[in-house]
Amino acid sequence: CLKVFNEDCAKADVINEALNQARMEETTVTVPKILEVTEVNGKWAIVSEYIKGENLEQLMERYPEKAGEYMELFASLHCHIHQQSCPMFKKLKDELQRNINSSELSATDRYDLYSRLERIPKYNEVCHGNFVPSKVIISAATGEPYIIDWSHATQGNAAADAALTYLLLRMRGRREEAEQYLALFCEKSGIEPHYIRRWMPLVAASQTVVANARSRAVLQRWIEARAGSQEME
Repeated sequence: CLKVFNEDCAKADVINEALNQARMEETTVTVPKILEVTEVNGKWAIVSEYIKGENLEQLMERYPEKAGEYMELFASLHCHIHQQSCPMFKKLKDELQRNINSSELSATDRYDLYSRLERIPKYNEVCHGNFVPSKVIISAATGEPYIIDWSHATQGNAAADAALTYLLLRMRGRREEAEQYLALFCEKSGIEPHYIRRWMPLVAASQTVVANARSRAVLQRWIEARAGSQEME
């Protein structure tokens, strides 16, 4: 499988993504094996094991009667990711701080978010950083789930990673799926829903750095709806 990047994608970012995935090969999470980092027509590319199958998003659309079953698998896989440890991954807290600092948020909002981050204890759970159903490929041969796209992987608080998944589903207009995911994840992880929701301003602020203008307006509402009204635990 070839993942070819745009010409403006930095070489270091491509190598870092391949390295993240290679490190995940050493855990109990099933990922396609990295085979090579190379160039294709002047563009950087990652060569990995090809997994023939469909992702969970495709399967949910194809078999709506099994959507609940697929979402339960999705939540279980997320919990399994958080049970892993990769000490060489960058820190989620540092990543959030950098993104908030690079955002166009007001100084007041940034100060409030920085204050919240400072009160958070340190965690070292593996966080995927972009975990949505399309990132899980179900092998047509074995039925085994493979998790892809480790470019945003960090180590930090599982609740923050769950909050980001919830937010990404909501941003895609999948509110029912988002609520179903949150309920299942909390049930399986033992993390209270209100604790995950309190991460929303932080992950929303971080996402404004990569979002387009329309998405930034939506994210700003999440920040304003939560910021200042709830304290981090």
